Amino acid sequence: MDSSLAGRVALVTGGGRGLGLAMAEAVARAGATVALLDVRDEVHDAAGQLGAATGADVVGVTADVTDEASVEAAFADVADRLGVVDALVNAAGVADTTSALDITPERFRWIVDVNLTGTFLVCRAFARRLVDAGQTGSAVTIASMSGLRVNRPQDQAAYNASKAGVAMLTKSLAVEWLPLGIRLNSISPGYFASEQTLDVPRNSPEQFAEWMAHTPVGRMGEPHELGPLAVYLLGDASAYVVGQSIVIDGGYTAL
Repeated sequence: MDSSLAGRVALVTGGGRGLGLAMAEAVARAGATVALLDVRDEVHDAAGQLGAATGADVVGVTADVTDEASVEAAFADVADRLGVVDALVNAAGVADTTSALDITPERFRWIVDVNLTGTFLVCRAFARRLVDAGQTGSAVTIASMSGLRVNRPQDQAAYNASKAGVAMLTKSLAVEWLPLGIRLNSISPGYFASEQTLDVPRNSPEQFAEWMAHTPVGRMGEPHELGPLAVYLLGDASAYVVGQSIVIDGGYTAL
């Protein structure tokens, strides 16, 4: 059994469901105590179920990553219950396929606010608490292959731009904070089977066929395939990996 994160306190944003919850399970099974953070109240049920399934100490926290006060309160709550967070997975995010001609400025800002500003606020709260405690830590952000490649046929300029920003933000923070003992990397997933993407083969088979035609593996990734990469990047085995955006996309960006 993997114990590479034993003794660590991990926080996973967007951890109430989907890919965030899948990565949280891997982190828990690697020995960490885990806090799931999500804007949805269902995160508390998810925490209970994950704790029962893994035997790990897991708590749920309701917070909005776009609200600095909410983020700070969440970190304080987790510190009181589990200890200072020293492993972070920033998985909270939203997608949108409104065309650039039609998207409202408010909608555009919301996507950037959740995906990019939210990632920054969470990373900063994480780093500040580590510095105050005199501890070191590691963080993983979730970018996307869409920050590297304009994947079609969906229109998602706002999403693509926000995820490209996440990758560069991560590189910038990695360089700035490495002297503080805080290491950051990002993961850029391709098409993974989640609540959102599973609707595509059911409702838009032509769009799904185009996705698969550009994915050499010929299938979507399974959520559990992200977990080991997140665990590796959080753990000491990746100590020489700094400021990277690791693509896991079934070969999509290789074409």
